Amino acid sequence: MSKRTFFITGGGTGGHIYPAIAVADELIANQDYTVYYVGNPDNLEYSIAQRKGYNFLPVHVTGMPRKLSIEFIFWGIQLCFAVLKSLIYLYKYKPDAIFGTGGYVSAPVLMAALITGKTSYMLHDCDMQPGIVTRVFARKADCVSLAFERAKDFIKNDYCYINGNPIRPEFKTLTKDEAKKSLDINPDRLVLCVMGGSQGSVTIDNAFVEIIKELSQKYKFRIIFQTGKKNYAGVINRLSKLYHDYAVDRNITIRPYFDDMITVVKASDIVISRAGSLSLSEIFASDAAPILIPYPHAAADHQRKNAKFVLENDACIYLEDEDTDPNSLLEILIDLKNNPDKVEMLKQKSAKLARINALQDIIKQIERTAQYYG
Repeated sequence: MSKRTFFITGGGTGGHIYPAIAVADELIANQDYTVYYVGNPDNLEYSIAQRKGYNFLPVHVTGMPRKLSIEFIFWGIQLCFAVLKSLIYLYKYKPDAIFGTGGYVSAPVLMAALITGKTSYMLHDCDMQPGIVTRVFARKADCVSLAFERAKDFIKNDYCYINGNPIRPEFKTLTKDEAKKSLDINPDRLVLCVMGGSQGSVTIDNAFVEIIKELSQKYKFRIIFQTGKKNYAGVINRLSKLYHDYAVDRNITIRPYFDDMITVVKASDIVISRAGSLSLSEIFASDAAPILIPYPHAAADHQRKNAKFVLENDACIYLEDEDTDPNSLLEILIDLKNNPDKVEMLKQKSAKLARINALQDIIKQIERTAQYYG
């Protein structure tokens, strides 16, 4: 049997990138497969692909402007060139199948696949309400993978699979005690992780920085705080005024970004987070109690819909962005600190939403697609 070739595409934000990375890693582990990642060299997916040593095929494309303007015309020209480049890639490398995770980055190569009519593709969408790229290209996809049952209402395709999100295998194998030990944390410590997604969250960061000292010194939380790269300098500047000794406080770890978020989330007992679907999947798989603050300006309001789904299952504490301030966060966290049974209940409820085998199920589906059409 000849060696099979796969294109993986998706980028821009972590919700599109990390499912694609998980699938790419799993396919690359099979030595009979050649994998190419198609993405924007100006985005996060490029730096991750470089670090992992992927074969990377660049396409320059940005998100579609929402209004008719001169920018829209330039965007259309840019998209045409990106599609043309993607056609060259298809003819040169002849992939047996394409796996796309949505977002504007995946659009050019999917358009190229439709133009040629010879390359099959599979889509995956993370959210309760799939994005526009997924909805548009789902009609001609060989199959569509979804994270939520309700997402099927938006998809016109007879071959939809409710897989959950593909997360990296370490979420399945790494235990909480092992994760805490690797971070030099006592297994009995209550660990609080604060993160705003791959881009960070100004709302969460600004509220949380005001209460770090009290949470550490008075309530003895072990705090892991990911600020996001853009917000880090502002957080440190504010914190240095509020708490002069923060840098030597062994209860606090602050970084703009953690390369190993698997260990961080797995080590956590409570996680304050936005409500991107991939973040939710990783929290569910980590035996953690979620405090969800959905980003209010997400496309199609998908984060609020994601978070409401979790709330309906009694698996999180829900807080609107506009209600997020130092007092509201402190009140929630003190309540959880004083009610360990509540923390355990939230952990158990959220764990029931985990789909641990999503990655393996998706790999089987894309392999069947390549085998059937290859």
